Amino acid sequence: MADMDSKVMSAQQAVARFVHDGDHLVLGNYTVGICTALVFEVLRQGRKGFTLYSQSGNLDMEVLVGAGCVARVISTYVMRAGGKAGGSATERALAAGTLEIEDYTNFDYNARLVAGMHGFSFMQVLEGVIATDLLRKRSFLGEDKYRIVTCPYTGKRLLTVPAANPDVCIVHVQRADQHGNAQYWGALGSVAAAALASKRIIVSCEEIVEHEIIRTSPHLTIIPAYRVNAVVEAPWGAHPTEVLGYYNIDPFMFRLFMQHDATGEGLRAWMDEWVYGCASRTAYIDRYVGKFGSGALNALKAKPLYSAPANYGSAHTSSWNADGRHRNLGVTIDELEQMLRQRGRLHE
Repeated sequence: MADMDSKVMSAQQAVARFVHDGDHLVLGNYTVGICTALVFEVLRQGRKGFTLYSQSGNLDMEVLVGAGCVARVISTYVMRAGGKAGGSATERALAAGTLEIEDYTNFDYNARLVAGMHGFSFMQVLEGVIATDLLRKRSFLGEDKYRIVTCPYTGKRLLTVPAANPDVCIVHVQRADQHGNAQYWGALGSVAAAALASKRIIVSCEEIVEHEIIRTSPHLTIIPAYRVNAVVEAPWGAHPTEVLGYYNIDPFMFRLFMQHDATGEGLRAWMDEWVYGCASRTAYIDRYVGKFGSGALNALKAKPLYSAPANYGSAHTSSWNADGRHRNLGVTIDELEQMLRQRGRLHE
């Protein structure tokens, strides 16, 4: 791992290199810890024509749709900023005919990404959907939204969804190393599958840490370095949503967004101030502190609550010493191979 090149870059560099007009873009986070720093940079660079995958239909999807960046949406939920009367950016775009949408259950949405992650072409899903409008109401996917096939083993009719392999995933995690090993803990949802099903992955994180820290808790690495294209260090990169272990949701800022999102004019005014009016995430946080004070920001910081440590110790780390000699036999690997050949136990 030590000889791998660093993938650390700014949000501006990452989006410019890896997010293109017309991409199938998946928002990797599900409701919590959404990748607002990366989403706002996509907006500032004016990318257009996305087919957008979003499980949570949260602030991230709303601003992308509201800015006219999205042509098609695959989702499970649409935020209703205007309450029962509607009023979200997604609903306004659907009513205006400028946006198409395919609606899935949470299970079926995840199944598409899981299939893509594993290299399958489709995935079986729960058959109860057959009795609903989810099966009957189809948009741009047409016959490929769901298909019913016959099981080759039982003859039973199976409901299936196609695999999803988006062009690029943008996702926010707690920490990563410079090589791209990304660690995440808390409510996982579709985060890992969204990233690993995608062709390109941009990871933003609260902090970049040394690789040795990553090695102490390998089970937290949900995206391995070899799959990641860019790593962006973005403290407060999910604000106003929460990141477990770092900060809580900002209810005041979230309500402020919801109030503005209830109308097209309001949303544009909010984005003019908090997206286009801030050249970077640092500028966004500086504006927040300037308007509401550092105390308001610091009050969101999470209090430490550590889990019990796990013992990863073993009797030895390797059968080979640092000088390349076997601990018990006292020979190098070359010497061992020569000995085995002489005894006829190893063939060329």
